[in-house]
Amino acid sequence: MSDTPPVVAVEGLTKRYGGQAVVDDLTFTLDRGQITGFLGPNGAGKSTTLRILLGLASPSGGTAHVLGLPFAELADPAGTVGAVLESGDFHPARSGRDHLRVLALAAGIDPVRVDEALETVELTGMGRRPVRTYSLGMRQRLGLAAALLGDPRLLVLDEPINGLDPAGVHWLRAFLRTYADEGGTVLVSSHVLAEVTQTVDRVLIINRGRLVTDQPIGDFAQDGSLENTYLALTTAATA
Repeated sequence: MSDTPPVVAVEGLTKRYGGQAVVDDLTFTLDRGQITGFLGPNGAGKSTTLRILLGLASPSGGTAHVLGLPFAELADPAGTVGAVLESGDFHPARSGRDHLRVLALAAGIDPVRVDEALETVELTGMGRRPVRTYSLGMRQRLGLAAALLGDPRLLVLDEPINGLDPAGVHWLRAFLRTYADEGGTVLVSSHVLAEVTQTVDRVLIINRGRLVTDQPIGDFAQDGSLENTYLALTTAATA
């Protein structure tokens, strides 16, 4: 048996606001080489879970570890986790390339990674343009480039296809598949169930802060569709 910890281990995770449990005794693990869809209705606790995992919020109980440690204790956080939670965290007058250069400098990342990341997300030709001229889809790509600067082992993505055109969605799907096939781990939160079906290996569905299913994506074909199962589970969980 391997002593290597899972890439992500969430155990008994709970977060309360004003006595109300937003995340309620949530437990799951993520392994290498896998894309996991993290699904649930608005207010289900997805964003809070991601924020705790990334050290942006503190749990009321339980733990959320990356490679066996809380995010705040990682020796090389940028080289371990890359995250895209919002697409609007840019200075509008700064070029995309300069935005990445600032992030690389702050994280102690070799500046050569800036142009490599721009090339990976296919923004090389747009890198010197100010971010205010970028479309929403281009900002999504720039956010992903920022997440990739440290060449991380885990990607945490919240609604990553928002603003992408069909070609961009196709590109992202292929990129994530290659990333996982090369040993990376992806946790992706999305409301677009049709795209999730084509992208992920496994699905976690939460509702009212609790896990209601954890299944391989192939299992949903036996139940009719991911959408049917999702609606049945979340409706049952709120009834």
